[in-house]
Amino acid sequence: MHPLRKQRLMLVLFVVVFASIAVGLIVFALRENINLFYPPEKLVNGEAPIDRTIRAGGCVVPKSVMRDQSSLQVSFAITDGIAEVKVTYEGILPDLFAEGEAVVVNGQLHSDGVFAAREVLAKHDENYTPPEVADTMAKNAEKQGAEHQKTCGVLNYGS
Repeated sequence: MHPLRKQRLMLVLFVVVFASIAVGLIVFALRENINLFYPPEKLVNGEAPIDRTIRAGGCVVPKSVMRDQSSLQVSFAITDGIAEVKVTYEGILPDLFAEGEAVVVNGQLHSDGVFAAREVLAKHDENYTPPEVADTMAKNAEKQGAEHQKTCGVLNYGS
């Protein structure tokens, strides 16, 4: 093999190996930091990872909000129209947080089925429902054949 060809081959191999290592490290870093969305139905069915940071969302079940009188601890339940998940959170809730409204929570699902939220995100106006929550609610309404609407504020919770 000609020395110039050999040098080019080594350069190409070096670039391919270096690019492969870089892509592998990027994928590994993203795998550790990815934050997937799960509706309450998947949380209850065990389809969500335990003790890993995930996002969940649904509508706050009316009359489920319980506040600790001595701390900022709050617990409430979220639903997607099929299943309910208990959520605990310690901190100040957003101003637009309300029963019957859509929320997205970031945190970890524990083995006892309770979602420990580190962050609670509420909708930003009365006409908005997070896309993930709206899609999940619409799919579940189709499954049940119920007359549910896409927005959480007007859902029939069976009461």
